[in-house]
Amino acid sequence: MAKALANLELPIETAVLVYINEDASEDQVVEDELQGLCEAANVEPVASIRQRLDRPYKGTFVGKGKVEEISMLAKETRADVVLIDAEVSGMQQRNLEEAFGCKVVDRTQLILDIFARRARTREGMLQVELAQLTYMMPKLMSVYTKFERQKGGIGMRGPGETKLESDKRLVRDKISVLKGEIEEVKRVRDQQRASRRKHPFPFASIVGYTSAGKSTLMNRMAGTDVLVDAMPFATLDPTTRKIDLPDGYALFLTDTVGFIRNLPTHLVAAFQSTLEEVTYSDFVLHVVDLSNPAWEVQRDAVLSTLETLGAQDKPMLTLFNKIDIVPDQAALRRIVAEWPDSVAISSLTGEGMADLQTAIKKMVQELLGAVKVMIPYAHQHLLQECYDYGRVLKEEYGEQGIYVEAELVEEMRYKLAQFAIE
Repeated sequence: MAKALANLELPIETAVLVYINEDASEDQVVEDELQGLCEAANVEPVASIRQRLDRPYKGTFVGKGKVEEISMLAKETRADVVLIDAEVSGMQQRNLEEAFGCKVVDRTQLILDIFARRARTREGMLQVELAQLTYMMPKLMSVYTKFERQKGGIGMRGPGETKLESDKRLVRDKISVLKGEIEEVKRVRDQQRASRRKHPFPFASIVGYTSAGKSTLMNRMAGTDVLVDAMPFATLDPTTRKIDLPDGYALFLTDTVGFIRNLPTHLVAAFQSTLEEVTYSDFVLHVVDLSNPAWEVQRDAVLSTLETLGAQDKPMLTLFNKIDIVPDQAALRRIVAEWPDSVAISSLTGEGMADLQTAIKKMVQELLGAVKVMIPYAHQHLLQECYDYGRVLKEEYGEQGIYVEAELVEEMRYKLAQFAIE
């Protein structure tokens, strides 16, 4: 009810949806995803049409016949906007708007709009604005294309060209300012990350397709109150918490922004400081919504984005989530059995959480190394750090100092190296 009331506060736009995908087997995935994005953007689909393309038409993206069909649909339904499930150029967008007689919005623009609605922190707002301006820059230039033909002679420097140069400069200046502000936010984030690294716990990041259940999992594991919403991109800002595990183990866990198929490059670039939390992690928890018929497509989209971030080689634990609503339990058991380093869970009901904690503990143990040290009494504060940041197995007091056997992360092992004994 709260979600419905929140949406009522915003004007609802009606839209004709234009699906663009070659592979017919992906039709349902494409349709469900675009409709989910529409809901998140407070857009009501009133009609839809599909164009199968191996490559777009230069002037209008879709073919001439399809332009006419879409134009008729838009007029019949009196749609406010035509949504195209692809990224179109400024020239194509302008030509289509002239043909349809209404606003044309592409996939990137739609996702940027959702991000703008969901941004809450200063960092999130800065990143969204940077992505919007970076996306807008080439389209801004296309608006003035007809004026640029005036170049070349005395008296031919028309007002259109002057306006273009002025607007380009304003956008470039604003982008430069935003990058500076984001760099400052990044500097603070780096300091926070370095501060956390002074407490040598292992680090892990939760990644997954948007709406896979990452925030629900974070809330259950850390006792946080991260917003949980079934709509795409409900949360944009990362949350990091310390998680206690069985037998005295612990780690820092970060929840990240949801990924999506064909995540716009503008967003990946703008959200680099946020997404790089993944690259600094020791390992990754990949949440997969196994109840979604397209879970394999979603899984591959996440893996592709991790590759873009340079995090594809991180150790990974795959969490097959929402098992409480998976219809084929036999298939579920088979998938988990066949998939290496995986656990079946329901972050909503808590089913499988004991298995998850055991699996995470195992990954943490693999990051730890055994040490045998004799800590001088002058440095006995290090003993407490062994307890705080690792697992002490043996502790004996002698004349020369405190003999300790422990499992510790690399940073702590390095700190104690000078006191190591055979």
